Amino acid sequence: MDWQEQVANVALEFDGDHPAYRELCLTVPRQSGKTSLILALVVHRALRWGTPQRIAYTAQTGHDARKKLLDDWLPILEQSKLAPMIDRVYRANGDEAIIFKNGSRVEVLRNSISAGHGRTLDLAIIDEAFADEDDVREQALLPTMATRRDAQIVVVSTAGTDRSLYLKRKVEQGRAAVQADTGTGVAYFEWSAEPDDDPFDREVWARCMPALGLTVNAQAVEHAMSTMTLNEFKRSYLNVWSVVDERMIPVKVWAANTSAKYAPAGTLSFAVDVALDRSTASIAVCDQEGRIELIDNRDGVSWVSNRVLELVRRWKGAVVVDGFGPAGTLLDPLKQVGVPITLYKTADVIAACGLFYDAALDKSLKVKSDDRLDNAVAGATRRNVGQQWLFQRNVPSADITPLYAAVLSWHHATHRNKSTPKPASRIY
Repeated sequence: MDWQEQVANVALEFDGDHPAYRELCLTVPRQSGKTSLILALVVHRALRWGTPQRIAYTAQTGHDARKKLLDDWLPILEQSKLAPMIDRVYRANGDEAIIFKNGSRVEVLRNSISAGHGRTLDLAIIDEAFADEDDVREQALLPTMATRRDAQIVVVSTAGTDRSLYLKRKVEQGRAAVQADTGTGVAYFEWSAEPDDDPFDREVWARCMPALGLTVNAQAVEHAMSTMTLNEFKRSYLNVWSVVDERMIPVKVWAANTSAKYAPAGTLSFAVDVALDRSTASIAVCDQEGRIELIDNRDGVSWVSNRVLELVRRWKGAVVVDGFGPAGTLLDPLKQVGVPITLYKTADVIAACGLFYDAALDKSLKVKSDDRLDNAVAGATRRNVGQQWLFQRNVPSADITPLYAAVLSWHHATHRNKSTPKPASRIY
């Protein structure tokens, strides 16, 4: 697309023998094509620079970064003419990387201040920068490029909220760089509506959505507008900052409910949840002590029945399904393979969401640490159902299925399943 070409042309300008811009900062609406642009920049750096390059990719969590590298980028490369240039792929957790035959490597880095220790990088990507409340990712990456004259750092994101302190600073620095127009240092690009623009005005859409009419159609935007909260629609599709963060459970509060030490045992309750578009599904478990663990979270739903059957045969326990939610379609397949089902109605799910939320704010939950569940909680907002509410499902920034699976398994284990506990070891 024209906007991608414009960004690439400027980002790759040279000042003599070295890149003119050591930093590229880009902020665009969601689904504009930034993923393919980043991949193009990464592959160009890896294969066309003349010497082996070391490239690091980071996202809002290590899990998200791993999925981007192995589930999104790798299949594209393997199905392209560049496939013969790949030497090997590392998939082990913590060591994910694509190694090219010329010696260049693209690897995933976790989000910690020590993530880049011992490394020297030529290109570093900070994706989904809106998720950062501090400079930890940048602080980890910049020292790794200090000795590389050709090094570049790329910061990419959709607009954030009032908690997106890092991205806010980068946007302010980028806009100042545009005003100064020195032709070196920082290259900054932004496609966004004005905060007071009419979000329902199609002319506003055309002005701030560079992919509209190309990879994004107006009907999809109209549907999103009708189902999403106004704040999230403006942030996601118009790239307008949210004045108030709609996150229901603050980061520090949620962190007080989680620990790596929690492991369910005894009498168990399993729960299954499925995304609205059936793109993902999750299974969680909880015991009568309220210890919660996310067991599985994968793409699609075809795997769920056999996985649940395997768990029930090995560990016994109840299996909870929201019969009126997206997972309701799994009732027959689960019954056919012999899985005993506990059916929750909408009223049961509403009660479970409210009690889980209260327990989280009281910091009385016992959740085994998992960044997939953390991400689901971070994206959770509220959808009113009469005078009550449920966690909003259609949140484009997060997969909510881990949260719903955790909520239902916890509610059943702590409020419904009061039989005498049986000894059991760790769930895998």
